[in-house]
Amino acid sequence: MFSRLRESFAHTPRTLRLVWRSSPRGSVALGLLTLVASLVPLVVAYAGKRIMDAVVAGSHEATLRWVLIELGAVAAASLGQRGLGLVRSLLGARLSIDINTMILEKAQTLELRHFEDAEFYDKLTKARREASSRPLSVVTETFQLLQNTITLAGYVILLVQWSGLAVLGLIAAAIPATIAEVRFSSAAFRLRNRRSPEARQLNYLEYVLANDEHAKEVKLFGLGPVLLQRFRALGQTFYEDDKKLSIRRAGWAWLLSLLGTGAFYVSYALMALAAAAGRLTLGNMVLYVMAFRQGQQGFQSILTAIGGMYEDNLYMSNLFEYLAIEVDAPPLLLTTGDAVDEGIVFDDVGFQYPGQKGWALRHVSLRIAKNESLALVGHNGAGKTTFIKLLSRLYEPTEGRILLDGRDLRSWDREELRKRIGVVFQDFNQYQLKVRENVGLGSVDHRDDEARIVRAVELGGATEVVKGLSGGLETQLGKWFKDGTELSGGQWQKVALARAFMREEADILVLDEPTAALDAEAEHAVFERFRKLAQERTTILISHRFPTVRMADRIIVLEGGQVQEEGTHDGLVAAGGRYARLFSLQAQGYL
Repeated sequence: MFSRLRESFAHTPRTLRLVWRSSPRGSVALGLLTLVASLVPLVVAYAGKRIMDAVVAGSHEATLRWVLIELGAVAAASLGQRGLGLVRSLLGARLSIDINTMILEKAQTLELRHFEDAEFYDKLTKARREASSRPLSVVTETFQLLQNTITLAGYVILLVQWSGLAVLGLIAAAIPATIAEVRFSSAAFRLRNRRSPEARQLNYLEYVLANDEHAKEVKLFGLGPVLLQRFRALGQTFYEDDKKLSIRRAGWAWLLSLLGTGAFYVSYALMALAAAAGRLTLGNMVLYVMAFRQGQQGFQSILTAIGGMYEDNLYMSNLFEYLAIEVDAPPLLLTTGDAVDEGIVFDDVGFQYPGQKGWALRHVSLRIAKNESLALVGHNGAGKTTFIKLLSRLYEPTEGRILLDGRDLRSWDREELRKRIGVVFQDFNQYQLKVRENVGLGSVDHRDDEARIVRAVELGGATEVVKGLSGGLETQLGKWFKDGTELSGGQWQKVALARAFMREEADILVLDEPTAALDAEAEHAVFERFRKLAQERTTILISHRFPTVRMADRIIVLEGGQVQEEGTHDGLVAAGGRYARLFSLQAQGYL
């Protein structure tokens, strides 16, 4: 039990440092106000004794003086509580922003493989769930522990003068309830952690039922009742689990609190009998009764704070576990020097997704010359997009290596490498931002360059789209925010192409099914521009449309993650292999 507590409290110092970095002045203010709050109850208790003694002695002056002193102490306590509430509110708001920023900053350092891993999402969910509130709770519980310890020490000093046994009774009566609270806190933590995958599923169902991205299919296929029923069923399961735990927790808390109540009234009765027998003055009886009652509450607060800190530390372990996710250290960078072998080389490259037995790519060896135009062809799942993700270092090869201008990609600085590559994936993002921002994000260093944005819009074929919008480049896209304009799939795709063309310095251009949502005329216009760009850049094209593919200098046919065929359009058709069969099938569709 105690070893588990020590292990859990190991996160408290780190949490306190985190809060201090977030707001040093707020932390100091919290500490000073806590110290004031810990001393005021002792003043109130002592003032109550002196008032009672003055009343018994018949001293009007002393009675009034001590009433005013008690009034001042109560007013100071009220001011302190208001101040504590204000500081906690401001500190909590600051922490919420800072810690969520830390979580997002960590996310930026992680690899694509992390975001495709269910266990990672469980860690992320657990870290974000209460990360903004738990650190403040740790600090609050720590200072309350300090406050109640100081106050309790004063009450113990007073009570020892009456009876040492009373002090022992005060302590012993509160311990069982605290042990039970710690156990139930641990059970609640384990319950919430265990059902993190189901919690993500619940959030996902809520997202599907109330998001514009899914609204059309949900309504068209009548999915609402089915998904809503699943949401209700899962939510009911959560409720039943929480209800059982809450009932047990409340029941035991009430039963064990009776021990403290009984101890108080036993001591109260003994003090009252002593006062009736003349062995205790009325003022001292009032002081000791108040000291015992407040001391008992203070000790209970200390143990409750310990239980709260235990629970908070359990949740903080989720945050620190997430922040401790290992990221591959970047390799030592090589000097750039002169390119001894310009172009891209895949040298016996293989890639296997984590947790998967099969290979997405295997034994892929090919060379793409500088300024060459290459097309990748193959059915869905053949490894085409994986090929692109390896080239852009979103993944690292499981085996083999990829060279760019004679250097292993792993020796390139990631930012330097990605500035050389412009990519439009088939599942491109539709940012709920202005048109200008949607395009400008293609090169964040130049997002305010008006001339570059206009050129990118033209190259992406989005000029007519922008002209048709009431606000032009300043038009808010999407329906998430006020006055937003929704685009068609083809219009969004043109905006995505414009975003890729923002990278004017990029000498490698990758288009992954870039015209899937475009009509034939728009597709033709895009590839006319593509052919012009291909004269000055290395271009890699993934497409299922053979009129587009045949424009490439060379075509690679991928099958089962391996290179099956390679050559020009005419050569592959003449060879009569898989490419020829696919071309023939597509050609028949136009007859």
